[in-house]
Amino acid sequence: MANTLASDEAWDTNVNCHSCGAQGMSIFYAVNDVPVNSCLLVSSREAALAYPKGNIRLGFCPSCGFISNVCFVPTSVEYSSSYEETQGFSPRFQTFARDLASRLIERHDLREKDILEIGCGKGEFLALLCELGGNRGVGIDPGYVSGRLGSQAAPRMHFITDFYSEKYAHLSGDFVCCRHTLEHIQPTGAFLHMLRDSLQDRPETIVFFEVPDVIRILHEFAFWDIYYEHCSYFSLGSLARLFCNSGFDLLSLTKDFEDQYLMIEALPGGGHAGPRLEGENDLEELARAVASFKRKCTRQLDSWRRSLQEFRTRGQRTVLWGSGSKAVAFLSTLSIGEEIELVVDINPFKHGMYLAGTGQQIVPPETLMEYRPDIVIAMNPIYCEEIQRDIDTMGMSPELIAL
Repeated sequence: MANTLASDEAWDTNVNCHSCGAQGMSIFYAVNDVPVNSCLLVSSREAALAYPKGNIRLGFCPSCGFISNVCFVPTSVEYSSSYEETQGFSPRFQTFARDLASRLIERHDLREKDILEIGCGKGEFLALLCELGGNRGVGIDPGYVSGRLGSQAAPRMHFITDFYSEKYAHLSGDFVCCRHTLEHIQPTGAFLHMLRDSLQDRPETIVFFEVPDVIRILHEFAFWDIYYEHCSYFSLGSLARLFCNSGFDLLSLTKDFEDQYLMIEALPGGGHAGPRLEGENDLEELARAVASFKRKCTRQLDSWRRSLQEFRTRGQRTVLWGSGSKAVAFLSTLSIGEEIELVVDINPFKHGMYLAGTGQQIVPPETLMEYRPDIVIAMNPIYCEEIQRDIDTMGMSPELIAL
């Protein structure tokens, strides 16, 4: 199980920042022995408990604000058809994705255009862009599963089951989209420069990236949002600085999904163009948030350990709702085993599988009608309304707690 190191311990390293190249990442948080994959389907409890583990050491770059796991080993992480990352079964997430696709289409007149999505997952968002705008799309992702995506735009889409690299530099288009992929890439500066070079002859191509917001994670002491696959963490400012340093001119810099996600839009250019955008100048705020996280995160960890132990002592059955990366990080960081037996998920492809590292079985919501939990912990508060609706439909009344 994980051994968490935080609060009063710190390390210095000579590792260079992968975003700006500056030397001297300041280490402020660490966890040992966490699963190196959190969304990979594991078919037995034994395999889940024996799953390969790695260490996390979060380093903060005082020059650009980039935060990274300096212990990350890229070859230890597997991205394949067994990587089940989609949130597309959630009605709340479906609404968000559709609204986002519609806004992008309207803002950039993406109609009968060519779309490239880097890290397309199961292809759901690319399908929305192609369906709603009559566009043509190419998606690249090693975890894409052929035949699973049903879309009326299928004849206009092509998928490549691979990682994006220089060999795909010839693939571009009118719009390049990359959602929740950059945080999985360690050499972020090299990756953005590679993309910029591929657009050398296409100065009109709009680039859109979406990543989680690290300042929210730091302010909420959300240790469950720190896991091995996410080796890179961004704020609005550090994301903007990365794009500018890589030769992009910024168009917009915003937050969405109840401020959980950051979004950036840019054009290939000289490295900024136009006035500074709101949120760019955040280095001081980032430094304060990092210092506060280092001092206070242990309290959050101890509080959750006490609560889960109290539930167990009182004989209350506790389940998690949501079996993605947050659940794996929550359980492995806290070294939780028998306190929680089951994890619920609405994604049917996960049912009957087990969480890497801690071994809880993943079950469909209807399993709870027999299990009768007393406590349900929602892994993301944004889904509480639909979770409560499902609980009510099943005629149960457990206490619903959100992280």
